[in-house]
Amino acid sequence: MKTYNDCIIFLLAKAYQKAHGDLKRKLQSYGVTPIQHLILEVLWGEDGLSASDIGKKLVLDGATLSGVLDRLAAGGWILKRPAEDDKRVLRNFLTPKSKELKPKLSEARDQTNEDLLKNFSLEEKVLLKRFLRDMQ
Repeated sequence: MKTYNDCIIFLLAKAYQKAHGDLKRKLQSYGVTPIQHLILEVLWGEDGLSASDIGKKLVLDGATLSGVLDRLAAGGWILKRPAEDDKRVLRNFLTPKSKELKPKLSEARDQTNEDLLKNFSLEEKVLLKRFLRDMQ
């Protein structure tokens, strides 16, 4: 009989809790959460996206995303501006603050990844990433 320690759902949940908690602690001093950082990552790649565009890239629902974008705007991380071609659509733009702190936030993310995978061989790291991508 299998126990919870053999359950992939339980194991993934515990791994997520550890990874999320570690990143949250590293980002806390900057006043940004892991989900906010993820959205900034998307905007660092392509500034000026709408909430819908961000939601599609991250597979997040509009209700969740709306609140996070509002908090990013209130914190001075992004500016919301109406799209030039359709004033009903709000586009999200990085502020100087988010551009300036990108290297430090990226370093916090990279360090968290390194810490989480420090006991894995290169082959194990590659396989883990492949397995996680395949599960999506």
